Amino acid sequence: MKLRSSIAFICILASVSVTISESLSQQEQLSAYEVLEKYDLPVGLLPKGATGYELNEKNGHFTAYLNGTCYFSIESYELKYKSTIKGVISKGKLSKLKGISVKIEVLWLKIVEVTRDGDDLQFSVGVASAGFSVDSFSESPQCGCGFDCNYFNQNGDVSSL
Repeated sequence: MKLRSSIAFICILASVSVTISESLSQQEQLSAYEVLEKYDLPVGLLPKGATGYELNEKNGHFTAYLNGTCYFSIESYELKYKSTIKGVISKGKLSKLKGISVKIEVLWLKIVEVTRDGDDLQFSVGVASAGFSVDSFSESPQCGCGFDCNYFNQNGDVSSL
């Protein structure tokens, strides 16, 4: 009787290990940017250089990791990303966000939700929101310079990378 119980326990344990291993290998194959795309969100919601992520597919808890705190400007907005970004991801939506702020006038406000509606994105700071085209986020911004990253070329002229 003990032998059967032990064998059954080992089989169950092996089955659970295989399931966990398969789930982890699927997540390891995707980048944080590919996870965004999987949920119908543009890659440009995260700046370049995401070093990894965690995703609980059952409850949608999503955590993305950056090398450090990241600042950049897009249009007239200054943005700050902490080194760890957390939220709940679902089809076309990132909610309960933590780690992303936008500077409006002199105040830093936390972006708490991003919602996709067709070709539009709505960024909410709780009491207010702003809309942008999804196309504006087809590329990831770069820390320090956003989408306006100009550098000197070999001739000393400014060129865009």
